[in-house]
Amino acid sequence: MNGPSGYNSRFPLSPTPSPSRPRRKASPGAGSGSKARARKRSGASIRLRIAEPDGDYDGGFFEVAVQAHRPDRPEAFEDVELLWDQDKDVFGSRGRIDTTLGVGMAAAAWAPLRRLLDADVPDRLRLSDPEVEDLLDGAADRLEGSGVGICWDPELNHSLEARVVVGTTGSLGQSVPEVFDQSALQGFSWKIYLDGKALSTGELESLARTNRPITWLRDQWVLVPPVQAERARNPDLRPLTAIDALSVALTGSTVIDGRTIEVEATGWLADLREQITGSNEQSEPVRQPETLNATLRAYQLEGLRWLHRMTSLGLGGCLADDMGLGKTVMLIALHLHRKGNRKTDGPTLVVCPASLLGNWEREIRRFAPGEEVRRYHGSGRSLEGVGKGFVLTTYGTMRLDANRFSAVKWGLLVADEAQHVKNPRSAGAKALRAIPARSRVALTGTPVENNLSELWAILDWTTPGLLGSHGSFRKNWADPIETERKESTTRLLAKLIRPFVLRRRKSDPGIAPELPPKEITDQPVGLTPEQIALYEKAVRENMLEIRTSEGMGRRGLVLKLLTSLKQICNHPAQYLKEEKSDLAERSGKLELLDELLDTILAEDGAVLVFTQYVAMAQLLKRHLDERQIANQLLHGGTPVARREDMVDRFQDGEASVFLLSLKAAGTGLNLTRADHVIHFDRWWNPAVEEQATDRAHRIGQTKSVQVHRLIAEGTIEDRIASIHESKRELADAIVSSGEAALTELSNEELADLVELRNAG
Repeated sequence: MNGPSGYNSRFPLSPTPSPSRPRRKASPGAGSGSKARARKRSGASIRLRIAEPDGDYDGGFFEVAVQAHRPDRPEAFEDVELLWDQDKDVFGSRGRIDTTLGVGMAAAAWAPLRRLLDADVPDRLRLSDPEVEDLLDGAADRLEGSGVGICWDPELNHSLEARVVVGTTGSLGQSVPEVFDQSALQGFSWKIYLDGKALSTGELESLARTNRPITWLRDQWVLVPPVQAERARNPDLRPLTAIDALSVALTGSTVIDGRTIEVEATGWLADLREQITGSNEQSEPVRQPETLNATLRAYQLEGLRWLHRMTSLGLGGCLADDMGLGKTVMLIALHLHRKGNRKTDGPTLVVCPASLLGNWEREIRRFAPGEEVRRYHGSGRSLEGVGKGFVLTTYGTMRLDANRFSAVKWGLLVADEAQHVKNPRSAGAKALRAIPARSRVALTGTPVENNLSELWAILDWTTPGLLGSHGSFRKNWADPIETERKESTTRLLAKLIRPFVLRRRKSDPGIAPELPPKEITDQPVGLTPEQIALYEKAVRENMLEIRTSEGMGRRGLVLKLLTSLKQICNHPAQYLKEEKSDLAERSGKLELLDELLDTILAEDGAVLVFTQYVAMAQLLKRHLDERQIANQLLHGGTPVARREDMVDRFQDGEASVFLLSLKAAGTGLNLTRADHVIHFDRWWNPAVEEQATDRAHRIGQTKSVQVHRLIAEGTIEDRIASIHESKRELADAIVSSGEAALTELSNEELADLVELRNAG
């Protein structure tokens, strides 16, 4: 190794410039910046300067010189050998004691410095190459952490860094799914940089041959940490599958040996990343199809372009716009845009809840009047002759006839309300995964209702392998985010999934400025004397059993108590299972509902009333019938044809009160005639209530929407509402697992939750 020398023999404070190379600007030493300020505050008594005493690193050795400061100049460090014998006013015994203590503190952080404690003057120490390597490999950080500064020779360049390079094989001329064949491994290797510029092949070979913690590169001496030398000697890492390579390219980093390392994508992978992220848009952007019988809003046209970008690459995506922003018309526009292209043409299969079949058919006939649309549902269903247009089916039918669907070459497979297959082990999810299609699109307003595993299930269907196996996803992403609350992991996951999930909210600027406002009001109601007596009795009797039970038996009793209390809060008749008893004046909620309905109907308004209990909805219907208020009830047992007729009747004004079961009607329906929404009872997950509210507050709504949430004062309903508002950890647990979270409360915590307060 050849190189110039440039230091005077006794390690002076300032180097002598070498005539053979320009002076490098001195890099910040340990005495500058925030670390220096921290040491000043802590009263650090020494620092260490490290260099080659004769300035000739070509075969020479490194030396550490201890520096201290005079008592009257705490910011000016000088060599200890120059200070040690000065009189007491300048350095003296106090300075020698402080220096010795400082060296002892440094020796506790790095053992080689203990040799200084045996010297008459702890001023300088010759270092072996392995000791210098140890400094570069973490010992310097430990010393800094203990308050001992490290100043390397400013002539030494210590900017050597390594990144990972990924994406060396494959071509975007292939279809992306073929490139993503799990057997097609992608190169994954180290690339080393000096001052931000990658080393050439020759420079990398020179670095690999070095056997010292220093080397001569680009006309300068460069410090070489052992880890960088090892990466130069063995640059190749374990190859990645293409989908894993895309994952690290999108996040821009990967974790190796517990460290987060920057990743550089190259070749086809860099091109694909640019296309997926939209940073390399085609010169002629996708335009609205001429055959679409609608004018797309700006954000809807943006959604169409995103859908086209992902599906044209053979990748899937999740369109997760808020309910009511027009996901259906965007999907219809995508189908029309794909027509005639041999790479993307083919029939579109839409799988949706039974309640949405009619809505899909109406929307297709409205926005694409010339397009063939077929319902595959009920008796006599057939796929014979399917070659174009739309086929609509339900999740239940799809599960039964998965083999028939698998025999058709679908151009596009759409899962509407995709949260219905959020459990990947369910029969429906397995059947959906078995249906082949060129591209897959999930539609949902709530990609994460309860936990991140639901997001994994959706994206693992649209883009298999993107997030790895479910087990690895839980370990690498979900657990650190949900349990450990790691913000860095949250940011990385968001960066990874952002290209595959398009999420817009009604409140976003420019998304739906014409959408009228929504006002949410919590309506507290008192319990009647009958409700108070039933509530207190249920708490007293059930808590007695719960306190003497364990395990699954206890959990069952807790769930029984919670259900009983919620039913009592609704109406005694629901709890007592009375089908024909009088209902008036027995429930605070029913009395408030009557008052609200009187006002709403007097103003020619229309209202949706949601309850999670079909039995309660039936009681409400009987009550409204007795009051001769026109109403209708939709629940899970309502036939599909009847559902569609009920939606039409409500929208046409034939009934102004629509009673709805939350699970059966909380998604998909378009009920924009309603300007009021009443939640008769509260759901554990607020997102479910929001979806239900969006049946009215959606594109097409011209009036402001008033949302009324009825809450029984002093009860478990009141307590849960407060928990959700305060966003405490228990709220997250309830959202994650509903009532089951409350079964894990201690007896005291549970008693506090269900206790009736300030009632009557």
